[in-house]
Amino acid sequence: MLIASAAPQTGGYSRAVNYAQLLFPDFSLILCGYLVCRYTALNRTVWEQVESLVYFFLFPVLLFQSIVKSPLDLGTTSSFIGAGLTMGLLGIAMAYSLPHLPWLNARIDRREHAGSAQVAFRFNSFIGLALAERLAGAQGLQLIAVLIGVCVPLFNVAAVWPMTRHAKRGFVHELVRNPLIIATCSGLVANLLGFHIPVWLEPTTTRIGGASLALGLMAAGAGLQLASMAQSKTLTLSLLMIRHLLLPLVAFGLSRLFGLSAVQSTVLLIFSALPTASSAYVLAARMGYNGAYVAGLVTLSTVLGMLSLPFALGVLR
Repeated sequence: MLIASAAPQTGGYSRAVNYAQLLFPDFSLILCGYLVCRYTALNRTVWEQVESLVYFFLFPVLLFQSIVKSPLDLGTTSSFIGAGLTMGLLGIAMAYSLPHLPWLNARIDRREHAGSAQVAFRFNSFIGLALAERLAGAQGLQLIAVLIGVCVPLFNVAAVWPMTRHAKRGFVHELVRNPLIIATCSGLVANLLGFHIPVWLEPTTTRIGGASLALGLMAAGAGLQLASMAQSKTLTLSLLMIRHLLLPLVAFGLSRLFGLSAVQSTVLLIFSALPTASSAYVLAARMGYNGAYVAGLVTLSTVLGMLSLPFALGVLR
């Protein structure tokens, strides 16, 4: 298997270096997106349209195809789903407990925390899907697609809930219109009903999926912002420590506790160490919070992902 060959048993440091090399193509696409957006005529206005195309069409097609491609055995994936949901709930609990910790409550602005706590538990789906396919093949892609499907509703509720007093629409309305949730739920239903994509349509959906990964990674790079990163240093350090250190450690423990297979453990560790969702700053700004600060957190999280993913996959695993 690719996973075995990618992680030779030559020590944690060597495995981390090997995984860093495997992650380089994906992070190089992020860098390309950043450079193209900043230094060519393809500026932020163009990439906002690309993000919409990926989010509302290309990415949902990839999710649907990944789920229906192979029969899903809920009996063998129940432990994996349980581990993923448990990790997500623990991440949410850690994020929202920060203002209540005795040594932090006086140093954290409650409003700033409400708009940025989502950074600690949300994840960049584009990077996750790209890495799962690269490191674990079709099975890994299906597993992380299912994990995205069950966690996106939970994480969206957790992100929106503390900001609802600034929302112009109810969070339930936003959730039921989420294209990722629609694609995943319809894919799960189609899989359980035995539906398969027709052979003549597979090449088209495969190419759409490939385009979504490349464009999604470049769009993540185009959205990076290097300003506003010096604000609320205590909150910044706390949230990013949860996202990039504590959650990988939690995933490691849960993979042992739930008795996950090698592929399932790899996908869970990928999921735990991903950079935060690039759309987090959009949600914060739209609901009346400090979008510039959250954009800085997203940028720093993306950079830290270059360290946390090799740590999770090369050292912990």
